[in-house]
Amino acid sequence: MHPARHPTALHTGDLLRAAGIDTEVVEFDQPTRTSAEAAEAIGCSVAEIAKSIVFRGKTSGQAVLVVASGDRRVSEKKVEAVLGERLSRADADFVRTATGYVIGGVAPLGHAQPVRLLLDEGLCRFATVWAAGGTPYSVFPLTPPQLQALTGAAWADVCQ
Repeated sequence: MHPARHPTALHTGDLLRAAGIDTEVVEFDQPTRTSAEAAEAIGCSVAEIAKSIVFRGKTSGQAVLVVASGDRRVSEKKVEAVLGERLSRADADFVRTATGYVIGGVAPLGHAQPVRLLLDEGLCRFATVWAAGGTPYSVFPLTPPQLQALTGAAWADVCQ
């Protein structure tokens, strides 16, 4: 683990500081694109990873970002019920265009376009969670209250 050097990860760190979140984006030599990879690199449980799952609203075409605990599977049906819109899977090009990030590195802030964002209430089990720092090799720690304040998103029951 070392301080972030990639321009996107550095930008994420700038956004966090501007939002008043006192944390550091760190990078690893091995990928952190999946919850399991991130947990292994960090040395925490998979559940402590705040994974980002992106869907596409079928009617609106807008990106829907669900930040969920790494040990849980997001339920599309529950997300649809919360948002009142059917969802479709988002491919890599859509994720990159909508969020500005590649799959495996989607941070919960600094998106290229407006996104609808939901937070899995399962993340509240932990004092600290780890979110993607903008690249598939970068992450940052924060508390669930900081995550909620940072995103302005609602906590919801969105997992199976």
